Amino acid sequence: MSPRTTSRTRAALALTALAGSAALATLPLTTASAAPGDGLAVQYRTSASGATADQSEPWLKVRNTGTTAVELSQVKIRYYFKADSPTASYRFACSWAVKGCSVVTGTFGTLANPTATADRYLEIGFTPGAGSLAPGADTGDMQLRFHQSSWQTLTQSDDYSFSGTQTAYADWTRVTAQLAGATVWGTAPAGNEPTDPPTPTDPPTDPPTGGGQTLFDDFSYTSHTDPALASHGWNVRSNSGGPGVPGATWDPSKVTFATQSGNTVMNLETSSAGTGSTTVHTEVLTKATKFRNGTYAARVKFSDAPKYGPDGDRVVQTFFTINDLKAPMADDYAEYDFEYLPNGGWGEPANILYTTSWETYNPDPWQAVNQHSESRTSFAGWHDLVVTIDNSRITYYVDGALFGTHDAAYLPERPMSINFNQWLIDLDGQTSTTPRAYDQQVDYVLHVKDQVLTPAQVAAKVAALRGAGTSFVDEVPAS
Repeated sequence: MSPRTTSRTRAALALTALAGSAALATLPLTTASAAPGDGLAVQYRTSASGATADQSEPWLKVRNTGTTAVELSQVKIRYYFKADSPTASYRFACSWAVKGCSVVTGTFGTLANPTATADRYLEIGFTPGAGSLAPGADTGDMQLRFHQSSWQTLTQSDDYSFSGTQTAYADWTRVTAQLAGATVWGTAPAGNEPTDPPTPTDPPTDPPTGGGQTLFDDFSYTSHTDPALASHGWNVRSNSGGPGVPGATWDPSKVTFATQSGNTVMNLETSSAGTGSTTVHTEVLTKATKFRNGTYAARVKFSDAPKYGPDGDRVVQTFFTINDLKAPMADDYAEYDFEYLPNGGWGEPANILYTTSWETYNPDPWQAVNQHSESRTSFAGWHDLVVTIDNSRITYYVDGALFGTHDAAYLPERPMSINFNQWLIDLDGQTSTTPRAYDQQVDYVLHVKDQVLTPAQVAAKVAALRGAGTSFVDEVPAS
C-alpha cells in the first residue's frame, strides 16, 4: 500500500492528466421513462465570453415545457466541449444557484465519437433534494463553472456548446437534456447522442466466452479473528505506513461485524485524539492480486459525521482496486477508486466524492497520470457503487446512475487486489485532542470476471446469490 502514501497526500492538488435484507437490502432499481406529457427546455448564457478564459462559465436554466411535474433527480444536462489537450483534466464548481449548489452535481465524461468541437462533456445533475418542477416552472439561475485542474488558461471558442455572444439567457439547443434516460432537448455533437447509461434491460456488454467467474462476499463473519475471514482470502491490515497521518497505526480490532435487520455488515472504524500516535486507521483487502477486467460492485455506507467526538477531520472513505507501483511512472500500474471525503481535503473545502482511474505516477517529484470525475455534495448513507472495466473504457456508477466514464488509456495491464479502507489525510481539519471516531460500513462485495454488467444486473445477481443462501463464493482463478 505504500504507493498510496504519496499519491493521496497530494493527489487532488496535482491531478495533471486526463480528466440483502430488510433495510440493508440492495436498493430497488426502477426504470422510469419520459411520458408523453413530459418536456424540457434549456436556456444558456455565459459570463466568460472571451475566446480564452481562466475558467468556462456556462450558466443554465432548465424549464419544464410539459404538462406534468418533473422530478429534477431524473434530469441530466450535458454541455459539450473540446479538451485543451489530450491530458487535460477539469474541475467543476457551482458558484450560485436558486435551488442551492448543494443539490446540483457536475461530472465529466468523454465522448465515444470525438468531433472537431467536442471530445468531452460536463454533465449536470440534481440530487433528490432539488425537488420537482411544475409545468411551466424553471430552476432559476444556475451559475456554473469549470476549469483545468492545473488552472492553465483554457480555450473555449472551439467548444461545441459555447457561444461568446450569448450573454443573456435564451434557449440553446447545443446543450442536451435527458429526462429519465430519454433525450428531450437539444442536439449532441454528431454521433454522440447521450444514450448512456444503458437501461437496466440491456444485456451485458463484452461477455467473453468462459468468463463470468464470480467473487461474492456478504461479510457474514463474527470478528476480525474469524478463521473464515482469512480462509476466504481477506487480509485485515496491521502493518504500519501510509496513506494518511504519519505515526498512525492500522488496527485489525477496529474492523468489526454486526447484524443489522437480520443482515451482517462489516464496520471499519477510524479514530483520533489529535496526534499521530492516537490515530487509528482501518483497511481490509484481498490477499490475492488476481482481479482485472469485469464488474466490481459494493454496497457501502459513508458517514458525514463522527459517531462520537468533534467533527471536522479530513477522513477518506473508500472502495478501490490497486496493484503495486514497480517503479516511478511504471506503465503497468493500475488503480480505480471511489473516495468520499465528507469534510473535504486535498484543497476541497467540503464533502466531495471522487472516482479516479490511474495509469501511473511519480512520487518525487510528483507527477500523476490519471482521469477523475467528482461530485461536490453529501453522500452520507448507503450507496451502491459499481465500476466496470472492459477493453475500451472504465465506467463508474453510483446508485444506478452514471457517474463517470474514463478512457482506454487508463485500462489495467496487470491484475489487482480489492480493497476497503478509511483513514485521515492529516490532522489539520480538526486540531482538537478530544477523542473522536468515524465509521464506514460495507454490506457486500461482488466481482464478475470479464463481464460488464449494468447496475440493475448487479442488483439481480446479488439478490440471486442471497436468495440461494450463498454468503461467499470465489470462482476467480489465480492470475
